[in-house]
Amino acid sequence: MKFHSFNEEEMLPEVDEYLRLGESTAISCLEIFFEGIIYLFGDEYLRRPTPQDLQRLLDIGEMRGFPGMIGSIDCMHWEWKNWPTAWKGQYTRGSGKPTIVLEEVASHDLWIWHTFFGPLGTSNDINVLDKSPVFDDILEGQAPKVNFFVNGHEYHLTYYLTDALIWDKPKIGKIMRACIILHNMIMEDERDGYTQFDVSEFAQVESNRSSHVDFMYSKDMPSNTGNSNSTS
Repeated sequence: MKFHSFNEEEMLPEVDEYLRLGESTAISCLEIFFEGIIYLFGDEYLRRPTPQDLQRLLDIGEMRGFPGMIGSIDCMHWEWKNWPTAWKGQYTRGSGKPTIVLEEVASHDLWIWHTFFGPLGTSNDINVLDKSPVFDDILEGQAPKVNFFVNGHEYHLTYYLTDALIWDKPKIGKIMRACIILHNMIMEDERDGYTQFDVSEFAQVESNRSSHVDFMYSKDMPSNTGNSNSTS
């Protein structure tokens, strides 16, 4: 299955000519497509890391010299082309164009494990993090139990690396989640072709790993990625 990306100027006239669909009908069909992707594949591709996922991420982090690291966190600004005029000031910063902030956590294989989408475009990485649910599990005492050692000290919490048409926000949030599902489906299909690590050795009992996951922690919590639309 192949996916192609078109900008608005390319897509709508081509759809109108080839399928005889008007712009509003094409947009309506696209919304239904996104909703279908989320409904059919959301539970699998927007899931939280399972204990097996966490163990694999810890193994890779250790191999890369970062014991206890399970992903990288960062923010990006999505330009909001057809924004409601009344909201322009809240979503506009130095560039002069309204944007919506996307916070995400991705692992080394580009699988996206967490998103928080929708904060005002005037926000920066720090105050987006202040609103984000990314650390709610820790605050609520539901974080996975792990243990690893750095410089002879034992730690029990994983960490992330970091560096410094008129669509309404719920619809944009659906588009974001559907795109993440499709992205993760592609990464799952292509992962073995470009990974630099042979993780099969960690499946052996006699492995020399020093990071471990408690496989008894609850996996029945809702995914942050599946409910990632901010209403602030």
